[in-house]
Amino acid sequence: MRPIVLVATLGMIACRPSSPTSVADAASVPSAVASASSSASEAPPIPVAMPANATPLADASNALGLDLWKRVAPPGANFATSPASISAALAMTWGGAKGETERQMRAVMHLGAEPALGASDWAHVFRALASPSRAVQLRIANRLFGEKSFRFEKPFVDRTRDDWNAPLEPVDFLHDADGARVHVNAWVAKETHDKIKDLLPPNSVNDTTRLALVNAIYFLGDWQTPFEKDATSDAPFHVTKDRSKNVATMHETHGFRVARQDGVSVVELPYRGDDASMWIVLPDRIDGLADAEKALDAKKLAAWRSALAWEQLELALPRFEIRPSGAVPLAGPLAALGMVDAFDSGKADFTAIGVPPDPKQHLFVSAVYHAAFVKVDEKGTEAAGSTAVLMGVGGGPPPKPVAFHVDHPFLFFVVDKATGLVLFMGRVTDP
Repeated sequence: MRPIVLVATLGMIACRPSSPTSVADAASVPSAVASASSSASEAPPIPVAMPANATPLADASNALGLDLWKRVAPPGANFATSPASISAALAMTWGGAKGETERQMRAVMHLGAEPALGASDWAHVFRALASPSRAVQLRIANRLFGEKSFRFEKPFVDRTRDDWNAPLEPVDFLHDADGARVHVNAWVAKETHDKIKDLLPPNSVNDTTRLALVNAIYFLGDWQTPFEKDATSDAPFHVTKDRSKNVATMHETHGFRVARQDGVSVVELPYRGDDASMWIVLPDRIDGLADAEKALDAKKLAAWRSALAWEQLELALPRFEIRPSGAVPLAGPLAALGMVDAFDSGKADFTAIGVPPDPKQHLFVSAVYHAAFVKVDEKGTEAAGSTAVLMGVGGGPPPKPVAFHVDHPFLFFVVDKATGLVLFMGRVTDP
């Protein structure tokens, strides 16, 4: 069998069948990085307009992210994912799918019955998200790591290069598979500031691996109103109804947008520039987190977003950091959602990516891995996410502040304000 490895952290490509190209044939293109913090000494950066179809894509990404959350989030533990990264990684894979494989993937990704939206549409959305004109830093970098002896469909290579500025770098999976894996992981670690390490675990690639498509995301945003470090102090956090601990807790009295419904309270903390924000979702009950998670869906996220209204709050929020202990496998949950043929070596149709010389062999998705990192402190938020798809053959005066103390398990979402796209989400049970 001849696997293809697609490693992604927030990205996609569009593929169309045509004449193949080898790594040796591919043009050399510099590494592409889009960053909202890029320097512009001569003139202010020009904003990149968000595409008109961005909201349907955001809604679809959020729905898939919540579908998977309910299947992979370990109960009772701190955990984080990047729904946008997962959707993007699958979108680029979907761009090379045909027939029933394509239909199943589109359904699981909530992209509707008709293929009106394509992988290239996602590329336009992420260009806008990573616009240098935005105050938050959203760094997106892309690269193809291809077995130097394998020939890929030329539109696959061209479209990835053109849409994502992703050069094709030759590597030797055939004779040094683990060395290539280490090289890919090092690139992901570098592009995520060492927040995502060892995305591809040992033995995830071998001498039959033919391609690693890597797309890395790094987010850094300062609060619109930073918390004063001098105001941070230890305060009780109720890990359960019967157990509490003192944790470093930040304090701020300010106007925030708040929603209260369905047994939870939601507070929005905007980042500088007001392009993105973090939602803190606090259940009314100390032990209410499990019920809140069961009720989560994309419609509820949209309802919270619509209900947000200004209140003067005396906010208390713990500092927290969530580091991935390892990549989370997503193949089983995706198959359970209906993406079945993609994992079947006999049924998968990814011929728009590449056609092995042996007609009895087929490219198929052999594994999907995901990892995310999030850190929240007085200054703002730092986050990184990574997904790997492994493929193989076979108004008015402010009222008196209302106390909003985040003192028991809660959820959080990092959200793009223009589209509602959830970049990161997570659970904190023990700061």
